[in-house]
Amino acid sequence: MIENRPINKVLITGITGSGGSYLAEYLLGAHPHVQIHGVTRWHSTTSHENVQQIAHRITLHECDLNDFSAIYQVLKKVEPDAIFHLASHAHVRASFVTPLSVLNNNIMGTANLLEAIRAVGIDPIIQLCSTSEVYGQVDPKDVPIKELCPMNPSSPYAVSKATQDLLGYTYYTSYNMKVIRTRMFAYINPRREDLFATSFAKQIARIEMGLQKELTHGNLDSVRTLIDVRDAMESYWIATTQATVGEVYNIGGAQTIRVGEFLEHLKKKARCTIQSKLDPQLLRPSDVTLQIPDTSKFAMETGWQPKYSYEESVDALLSFWRNKMKSLIAIK
Repeated sequence: MIENRPINKVLITGITGSGGSYLAEYLLGAHPHVQIHGVTRWHSTTSHENVQQIAHRITLHECDLNDFSAIYQVLKKVEPDAIFHLASHAHVRASFVTPLSVLNNNIMGTANLLEAIRAVGIDPIIQLCSTSEVYGQVDPKDVPIKELCPMNPSSPYAVSKATQDLLGYTYYTSYNMKVIRTRMFAYINPRREDLFATSFAKQIARIEMGLQKELTHGNLDSVRTLIDVRDAMESYWIATTQATVGEVYNIGGAQTIRVGEFLEHLKKKARCTIQSKLDPQLLRPSDVTLQIPDTSKFAMETGWQPKYSYEESVDALLSFWRNKMKSLIAIK
């Protein structure tokens, strides 16, 4: 393990998103000396509620990563010690419907960011947040998945993230930029409604309050290894301060479970009987059904381990959506 790198000022792309907002909250709590700047698109106003409670403690910059001049000006003004690149269109199923939009946003946004860093002439640590989706459908003999497992993306979203990943490595090898890539496996994130866990919890909260009759779901046979989003965001900080520049790391939790088993677990925690049915519209044209990571490389280099248990994550997820449903009803 290398010594912690001194970081006093960070820039988080996609800070108002589900992951970026949790990362900002983590940094404010665990590293209050760090100045937090965030990039947010002017046309993404609905996501600002994710940072509403911490808005007075962070600095937001309106900027679309597809606008090179905009990101150039932000970087020139902020001059961050570290950049956490989380901004992406991340809805896997939607990427089959609008593939060109996802590809253009995720790939060119990343290319613009890397080129702008070069143009400004700064030398920050760049934590490029990739995903296990880049591995695609993995041969069972390659499970648990190591970082050397070939990338075989199965969706337009996964293609865009694999390209981001490769761009990061190319800018490290070609321009000596301090890029660290992380491939995050499935996490429990209450603020991201397109994830199966969050969708299930939201629907259960709605059914408990009489707002919905039955829960709908897609493929229940996929196997995932889950990590709490709060642990995931801490791991990004650890990667940025302790991991080796130029390397790639799998990050994930310890709880491996089939999606259908997760649904049954939530049903047992529900305050009423939950009826569920398959909605064909929720099935992906091509699905990734087996994602179990080997995270030993990251653990050995940094000593990091998740803190939140599976039960704590599930309880927090349900509590979040029960409280949110109550708030929405109260507003009406």
